Amino acid sequence: MDATPVVTCFLRHRSDVLLLRRSDEVGSYPGRWGGVAGHVADDEGRDRDPEAAARAELGEEVGVVNATPVRAGESFEVEDGDYRWRVHPFLFEIDDRDVETDWETAEYEWVPPTEILRRETVPALWTSYDRVRPRAAAVREDREHGSSWLSVRALEVLRDEAAAAVEGRERAAEATERERFADGESGDGDDAAGWDGLAAVAAALLDARPSMAVVENRVNRAMHEAGDERTPAAVERAAATGIERAYYADERAAAAAADRLPDRVATLSRSGTVRRALAAADPDAVLVAESRPGREGVGVAESLADGCEVTLTTDAAFPAELARREEGALVVGADRILPDGRVVNKVGTRAAALAAPAVCPCYVVAASAKIAAGERIEREERDPTEVYDGDASVSVANPTFDVTPSEAVTVVTEDGPLDDEGVDAVAARHREWAGWE
Repeated sequence: MDATPVVTCFLRHRSDVLLLRRSDEVGSYPGRWGGVAGHVADDEGRDRDPEAAARAELGEEVGVVNATPVRAGESFEVEDGDYRWRVHPFLFEIDDRDVETDWETAEYEWVPPTEILRRETVPALWTSYDRVRPRAAAVREDREHGSSWLSVRALEVLRDEAAAAVEGRERAAEATERERFADGESGDGDDAAGWDGLAAVAAALLDARPSMAVVENRVNRAMHEAGDERTPAAVERAAATGIERAYYADERAAAAAADRLPDRVATLSRSGTVRRALAAADPDAVLVAESRPGREGVGVAESLADGCEVTLTTDAAFPAELARREEGALVVGADRILPDGRVVNKVGTRAAALAAPAVCPCYVVAASAKIAAGERIEREERDPTEVYDGDASVSVANPTFDVTPSEAVTVVTEDGPLDDEGVDAVAARHREWAGWE
């Protein structure tokens, strides 16, 4: 019997996924929980691209047409009695939780994906999720998202690994994913189910993005809080709490910054916390640097264009354009705030902050978890061919980040503005958390 190609889609909002309980009217697995699922072939039996089938099912089953694809997992086969499936798993992200289910669904819930391990589900649902869930490698290789976003993904890795350990590795991974530990994506192989294995997961996350203090601090805090029990259950609880704390801190920091922003502001690169601050402040005009080489500023400018006057300029022109303005504020994020108050952020931040006139303060909006425990600076050198790919004997400096002196900025966290002394006190607390290792 040939396997029937099907898709299983997980919709993620923040750190929860959508689970659907199948109605009694469906032909297979009534009453069980699953993702958005359906056949790859259309109603006329014609083959479709699996992603096209996935998007069609999202529209039909839950009314979602604008989901952002995150990952397509490797397909796998499942045999279950009279059924044999080839499952194509997908993970999508959406901006809100508004869904409209059809007759195939009796009820739905937004839950942590670890709930998959604790409910009666369709066959191999965890395997489907396991093939698309966040991994340390994804945190390491991502150059599209900000550090706060990546820190939450890192905590999800820790939470999911701990939950799988709590429920039993063989059942949780359904005997399909053990080899993934070999390349450092998850843990360290056969011992991944215990504290030592989870410590290896945490170590891999700490090594993934050394420039991003928030990843380090949030992972360290979770392991520190689980350190008394040193059990997978304690790690799962601490990571889950850390995820909720992260969203709360980022939102509070954005609100604190929004209270200080005038009607005319400038920004560069892309920061989720800055975006929230701008949305709350609702300025009349925003100047945006394009932020090469990824040009993430272009997307920021486009997203703001319907709400205010937006000017997009080149990185080279940005400091001069900022200096020409007689009023306003520069608002940026941070990848790392050093204990002495210096700020490591997307290259171009230093030039803009130093060029800003005295009447244009520079606010660094960031959760306090971005304050580093130590003085280490990682500039994350990018591919030199982005700058020069000729044959001349030319060395290339192509850093992702630069360092802005503390006197040029005001750091605003969920607790409001912090002076250098306040920053150093937070750094001391973060050094304590790092002691779990």
